Amino acid sequence: MTQNIRIHLADDHQVLIDGLTNLLQTVDNFEVVGKSLDGTTVYNDVIQDNADILVLDISMPKKDGIEVLKEFSEKEFPCKVIILSSYDDLKIIKEVMKLGAKGYLTKKCAGENIIEAIEAVYQGQEYFCDAVREKIFNSFAHNNPKLNKPLYVENPILSAREIEIITLISLEYSGKEISEQLFISMNTVETHRKNIMKKLQTKNTIGLVKYALKNNLINP
Repeated sequence: MTQNIRIHLADDHQVLIDGLTNLLQTVDNFEVVGKSLDGTTVYNDVIQDNADILVLDISMPKKDGIEVLKEFSEKEFPCKVIILSSYDDLKIIKEVMKLGAKGYLTKKCAGENIIEAIEAVYQGQEYFCDAVREKIFNSFAHNNPKLNKPLYVENPILSAREIEIITLISLEYSGKEISEQLFISMNTVETHRKNIMKKLQTKNTIGLVKYALKNNLINP
């Protein structure tokens, strides 16, 4: 039997919480165990609920989501946190990820991504909706003259994230640099690299660079 994923929702809009609850209850192993309408009690609520995942808004009364994350980091993270926010400002995204959040979704894409995000973060991965992921990538890559545009094109073999990883590897970014710039763990970078090499049936970085050049991901 699959273990239930226990989820706590923190947002100051009851309508949004109700909508998310109805959506998440359609997944057999999801269990919404608690809800918070402001940030003051989130830490204690999550511990009391024994939640695995906290879906956290940034704009909340009394104590906002960033302050909640700071409280978590000062004490001990009781669960994994996914930010669900109306904001897509890169500074905010960077701040919350540095504070320990494991995922970031905008509210515009919540309906189509929240289930996938919870499953991914629960399994130890980082998760960003497409708009956020592209913004993070482009924030440091758009000035690189070796980077061909547009990057986000349909690829029959690789996922959008794998396209980013192979591009950065081909531009000679180290695993540590990729990890820091994309706000993903070194383990995630290495997993992507192995998956890419398996898909492309290559055993070294040279093969990745050749693929990137052939598919116009980078300029020679």
